Amino acid sequence: MSRASGNLALKILLFVLAIPGVLTLTHYGESWDELQFYKYAGHALESYAAWFQRGEIVVTGNTYDNYGPAFVIFASGIASGLHALNPNWLISDLRHLVYFLTFLAGVWAFHDIAKRWMTQLAAFAAALLLVTQPLFWGHAFFSPKDIPFMSLFLLSLAFGLRMVDSAKPVLSDPHTPSVKRPLPFLAALWLASVIALFAATDPIHSVIANLVRSAASGETNIISLVASDIHTAAPEVYIRKYFVLFLQIRACYFYLLTGLLVYLYQRHSPFFLRLLSTVAFPAILLGLTASIRILGPLAGLIAAYYAFHGMRQDRPTAFKNILQLFIPYAIVAIITMYLTWPYLWPNPPARLFESFQVMSRYPWKGQVLFNGGHYSPGNLPVSYLPILLLVQFTETVWPLFIIGLFGFRKNKLIFVSTLLWFILPLAALIVTRAPLYDNTRQVFFILPPVFLVAGLGVDRVLRLVSRPLFRAGIVGLLVLPGLAAGVRLHPYEYVYYNSLVGNPSGRFELDYWGTSYREAANWLNNNLPPNAAILAIGPAQIAGNYVREDLTVIAEADSAGRAFDYVIILARYGWETEFYPEAAVVHEIKCDGMTFAVIKKLQR
Repeated sequence: MSRASGNLALKILLFVLAIPGVLTLTHYGESWDELQFYKYAGHALESYAAWFQRGEIVVTGNTYDNYGPAFVIFASGIASGLHALNPNWLISDLRHLVYFLTFLAGVWAFHDIAKRWMTQLAAFAAALLLVTQPLFWGHAFFSPKDIPFMSLFLLSLAFGLRMVDSAKPVLSDPHTPSVKRPLPFLAALWLASVIALFAATDPIHSVIANLVRSAASGETNIISLVASDIHTAAPEVYIRKYFVLFLQIRACYFYLLTGLLVYLYQRHSPFFLRLLSTVAFPAILLGLTASIRILGPLAGLIAAYYAFHGMRQDRPTAFKNILQLFIPYAIVAIITMYLTWPYLWPNPPARLFESFQVMSRYPWKGQVLFNGGHYSPGNLPVSYLPILLLVQFTETVWPLFIIGLFGFRKNKLIFVSTLLWFILPLAALIVTRAPLYDNTRQVFFILPPVFLVAGLGVDRVLRLVSRPLFRAGIVGLLVLPGLAAGVRLHPYEYVYYNSLVGNPSGRFELDYWGTSYREAANWLNNNLPPNAAILAIGPAQIAGNYVREDLTVIAEADSAGRAFDYVIILARYGWETEFYPEAAVVHEIKCDGMTFAVIKKLQR
């Protein structure tokens, strides 16, 4: 398979996959905290106006602010635009369309990376193996953070590698003029002053507040000298006024100094603008990826290793050339992350560190069902991730991965990339006992290397077969378990465990996102009398999004003193038997022998 035919085959594959994705879009329910993420997106958008008008941001709380809002703002904007075209479409379904298309974009990026290290057919087979994993396919429709982060990570890496390839002829050319010595010094001065100025935002706010309050109490200081009417309004008014003035001065300083630096670089290094144009889009992608989760810059680190590995000069020269490329890359990425993550604005270093702490020690209060036992997220068995990775991928993945390990001898680059991207993060998660829950969804972004190595395994297997028809048959057999399971479990593909587990009920997590509440709502719409009142044990907002207008869905937290006709109960933590055990079960949401939710009729 040639490069051109491989690229064409992937485009056809993505188009073919998009058809069932779009046609089955309305089969998938919202996920548990999806609505709250869009409230957070709204708060983030409000912060843009509030910051420049009042020097404040709108905080959502409950750790939502520790995720960057870039993707959910993007998804919300696209969905709102499509909804305006046809208000009959549910806006939640349109958001899911954005998630799904982002997933397909991630598959394209995966293939773009894979074809660097294996044959075109093996890269295509690896992409096909990844996209047909029920675990990924199911999450692709309703996960506003895990699959989008994995996809943006892949896109950042794919375009980061392309950036290096595009810049390499310029940086490796001995005739390319070197950067004048004062310019790196000026760049370092720019970076230090900008970081200091932005990091000092919170302390400067405190200084302004203290000065204003002192002036208001009668003390003489710079505020009392410039604001003779300090006693005519509350101190908060002046604190806000002078803090906004500081923000305006800071913005002018940043734009003027940045413009001057770019001008000097272009004047003394004519190739700089060409390099900057090469860097801009990959850097923006990396910044957006970091604005979803704080670990996004790992993609940039892998791209940097790829650049160092590919430079043919001596090491000092290679290192200098890499710095010329990656310093503007990092700066543009940091600026992008900052601009798209309002929570960082008051104190970027402290809030970045806070976000990293939250991501590494997420304060989730629930219990995790694993292999028949219940555990707290911070006290999971060492076997938690290894076993879940073993049983939640289709049966062909790990044998191919093991075969692919033998390809490391000939490809140091993919070995180091797998080490940085998968093996070391996985080991760190296991050794540090990082709090995890909802199976493996939080570590999706480190899993693509499994399929890259599996692609090397496919490559070695296909070399044993010469006939194209037999090769195609082998690829078909490798992805058949995922296709069959996807059809069998639809629309609950994400609740997938392979044949090593059998029926996971009572042993492993099932519908932890509560997406089955859409199917429950559809049953209620078809069977309940007008104006019925429904209690929801679990994510009430999901059922409320899909029920008829005359039906009322109330969350358990708001149920005191109210009478109900029916109750929906998510089959998690034994709730389906714990709540209203005497009530008759009138319907169950089931799939492949697993019960996800029950509906009971209550006696008034």
